[in-house]
Amino acid sequence: MVYGIGTDICDIRRISATLGRRGDRFAERVLGPRELEVFRYRRGKLEDRGVRFLATRFSAKEAFSKAIGLGLRMPMTWRGCEILNLPSGKPEIHLNGVLAEWFAARGLSAHVTVTDEADYAASFVVVETRSEK
Repeated sequence: MVYGIGTDICDIRRISATLGRRGDRFAERVLGPRELEVFRYRRGKLEDRGVRFLATRFSAKEAFSKAIGLGLRMPMTWRGCEILNLPSGKPEIHLNGVLAEWFAARGLSAHVTVTDEADYAASFVVVETRSEK
């Protein structure tokens, strides 16, 4: 059964400007440790790839926070939620710490999709209750 749905659109130019003003501190605030590795790798190859990665993750976390109904209030934190890709490229939500505990206690599962085009990144998240068999 659907627990919640969240969507978000993010202006990549805004993320780029914030990254320009605040430097890596902004990325370190928003991204979890495994996401930071990917961000730095992509950014090292091409600045734009890193910025787009950061924008899609920012958007996905916003969408996830809406789908669980908390917004950015505890236990939802930027770094407690990571959006990582499978080898196939499919994005998945990985939760850490108290957010993972909160999510598991409610028997929830999540599905996420992210996209970016020109100046925007967008995400869509569906959170559902796991069916008991």
